[in-house]
Amino acid sequence: MSAAGPASGLRVWGAGSPRSLRVYWALEELGLRYEHRPIGPRTGETQTEHFTGLNPKQKIPVLEDGDQVFTESAAIVSYLGMRYGKAGDALQLVPTDPIARARYDEWASYISMELDAHTLYVLRKHADLTALYGEAPAAVTAAREGFEKQIGFALNRLKANEFLLDDGFSGADLLLATVLGWAIAYGFVLDPVLVSYRDRLRSRPAYARAARANQLS
Repeated sequence: MSAAGPASGLRVWGAGSPRSLRVYWALEELGLRYEHRPIGPRTGETQTEHFTGLNPKQKIPVLEDGDQVFTESAAIVSYLGMRYGKAGDALQLVPTDPIARARYDEWASYISMELDAHTLYVLRKHADLTALYGEAPAAVTAAREGFEKQIGFALNRLKANEFLLDDGFSGADLLLATVLGWAIAYGFVLDPVLVSYRDRLRSRPAYARAARANQLS
């Protein structure tokens, strides 16, 4: 359980993946206490009757907040920022201004779809998990090419800005940093601007605590 912040009814299911890391990172940035259930993907633990009742998709991460259950890492980060972020705090994970919020959603959608689901997760399915999903060399090639093209959108922004949003670090940066780490693990050679950005975000104390929480052991 996190040692920061007041007691709460928050419980996180999942560990060992970039997507579960996002949830722990958001919780740690907000200084929230939470119960930790470090179950891994494809271990059989996500197929239990109890977990399936929480998430019929049988995927991690899952966040319980009292009697509310949330799935999908980007949605969980947004919920935590809106629910537990406080007006006037130096850190605002999710903007409240309508225009800034739309920009946040734009980045979150781009990261979740163009960089995660459409490219890196295709590599995971057809390179790491071929026993489940089969080999698909053409899809793997297209995914690598797609990532290298789409990451240029973030690169152009970060060449001139410290963070994705004008007001500083946000949940969108948290999402992107986890994707960049995943890309490096898959052998992508990233522009030094992206590497420096990722390393700078990983130096945040909340990231170190989240990385520990995301370990399966």
